Amino acid sequence: MLKFVTVSRDMPTKRAAEERSHDFAEIYADYAAAKAAEQAARCSQCGVPYCQSHCPLHNNIPDWLNLTATNRLEEAYQVSQSTNTFPEICGRICPQDRLCEGNCVIEQAGHGTVTIGAVEKYITDTAWEQGWVKPIAPPVERDQSVGIIGAGPGGLAAADMLRRAGVQVTVYDRNDRAGGLMTYGIPGFKLEKEVVMRRIDQLEQSGVEFVMNCAVGEDLSFDAIRGKHDAVLIATGVYKSRDLGGPGSGAQGIVKAIDYLTASNRVANFGDRVAEFESGELNASGKRVVVIGGGDTAMDCLRTAIRQGALSVKCLYRRDRANMPGSQREVANAEEEGVDFVWLSAPVAFSGDPVSGVTVQKMRLGAPDVSGRQAPEVIEGSGYVEDADLVIKALGFEPEDLPLLWGYDGLEVTRWGTIRAEYGSGKTNLDGVYAVGDIVRGASLVVWAIRDGRDSAEAILGYLDGTAAIAAQ
Repeated sequence: MLKFVTVSRDMPTKRAAEERSHDFAEIYADYAAAKAAEQAARCSQCGVPYCQSHCPLHNNIPDWLNLTATNRLEEAYQVSQSTNTFPEICGRICPQDRLCEGNCVIEQAGHGTVTIGAVEKYITDTAWEQGWVKPIAPPVERDQSVGIIGAGPGGLAAADMLRRAGVQVTVYDRNDRAGGLMTYGIPGFKLEKEVVMRRIDQLEQSGVEFVMNCAVGEDLSFDAIRGKHDAVLIATGVYKSRDLGGPGSGAQGIVKAIDYLTASNRVANFGDRVAEFESGELNASGKRVVVIGGGDTAMDCLRTAIRQGALSVKCLYRRDRANMPGSQREVANAEEEGVDFVWLSAPVAFSGDPVSGVTVQKMRLGAPDVSGRQAPEVIEGSGYVEDADLVIKALGFEPEDLPLLWGYDGLEVTRWGTIRAEYGSGKTNLDGVYAVGDIVRGASLVVWAIRDGRDSAEAILGYLDGTAAIAAQ
């Protein structure tokens, strides 16, 4: 260990932009064993590992880096898996530059951070190749059951933990495939779908039952799910897109990011036929594309449009590069692939129907607002028009009105529409009902949903143990 002084940071080889921008395969190659061990050996083995404390899951990062450096890979996988249900997924899509790697001590010292995410991915991919990842076989089966509404990362993480304790688990989801945004939201060039599907297959082999194409409130009532199970976990995520007004905002050719990405993922990764894609409504081929927004969803839309053969791809964001919420690594990847970022710009109107242009107002950054970020201000007389045949709104997501959607007004929500739940456990105001992930905390990261799912699973086990004890008296 401690080789950071003599060994430089070295990421896995990234495919050339000219090559990768024509397909949806992941852009990074895998580490060779020797390279993974070399890079893991750069870890300084801090007494107080900031990488670990800044990871939402508090992964034992120095430990599995040490094990990788000393070629004890199966042990490294076991240590990694002990705190993270899906390490190979987090290794691919976590914004490590803002979390573990961004807080690496040797990065702060100017030596370049340890490539934590790439090593994490390598460890678990190797575990799958070597057959170390097995279906869950709980030592004792319990007769208690938990119903989980939502097959995204939070729900799946809880399902994994509950099965390991022998609980019978049924997952309900309105989509035809499990995985939530990992399946239909995140493009294959960041997360190939086989990586998600094999985890779902592992859970099915472990005894988790999946009920797909099941919309709660339509196909099955919330009361029916509560009546069938000893406890219920709500992990629906947030899918309601934030809208954008202004003259002409209802024109044909102005679409939501989630609709655009879902159609692309279905076609490119699963070979599904999607009418809106085939008609061109959700297809960027040959079009001048403008994406509005500066988060990771906007980056996904931009890079997808490049791969679909767009004529040009531009991103409008009302702040500057330093103040954007998306990963800087993703911005760099997008720029390499041909995306044009138009900083300090905001749309105010749309022309044509179908859309043919976006009227843009230039901005400057003023005094900080209540969040501490500099607020954008309009520069008068700076408006101009960006030509566009397809405008994608990537402004983030809000929670759906679940009490209304499910026809059940007993579930307490906050003024933001998220479910009111106890911190740490996810316990709601309803007995035996818990909630986790984005539907509680608002749109956030996959790693936080995994953390919430694992924490709530522990709380649910405590609840089930308590009800079992009462029943035995």
